[in-house]
Amino acid sequence: MSAPFGMHVRFTAQPGHGDALAAILLEAAAALGAVEACRLYVVSRSPDDPDTIWVTEAWTDADAHAASLQDEATKAAIARAMPLIAGRPEATRLLPAGGKGL
Repeated sequence: MSAPFGMHVRFTAQPGHGDALAAILLEAAAALGAVEACRLYVVSRSPDDPDTIWVTEAWTDADAHAASLQDEATKAAIARAMPLIAGRPEATRLLPAGGKGL
């Protein structure tokens, strides 16, 4: 059996584009509601910086996460989001051990 896969990703939007980027990420969260392999996808906003957005994800395994990135709707959302992102997102890979939502 594959190990659970998760990550925390910090996105910094181009100045003044935090709301637009968060909206795209929230659309992604809604679309993942039907994806059973996605256990958790939470979009959070920084209380101190409106252009900083965090996404916390948990998946059944890394392959399920990788497969989700091949979905045409996901690719389209990424293409819409990329011009709004300043620099490279900062991602920390996690191995979810359990808890509420998993």
